[in-house]
Amino acid sequence: MDEPVDGSGGSPGPPHDPPETEADRRKRRAVFLRELAEARELRERVQPRRTKERRMREAMRMRTFRI
Repeated sequence: MDEPVDGSGGSPGPPHDPPETEADRRKRRAVFLRELAEARELRERVQPRRTKERRMREAMRMRTFRI
């Protein structure tokens, strides 16, 4: 009856990783942004019409909120 409810048996909470350095964070962010750009390019090639519509809507939204 002294076991935790989730049955993991370990210490509560997430495992403790060493603190992330600024350089590690920047590397992960660079990889993420590179993959995001790659995905957008792929979407543009696969669905050019939808991409054009999305770009037009985004441009209109930017014009609307410009000061």
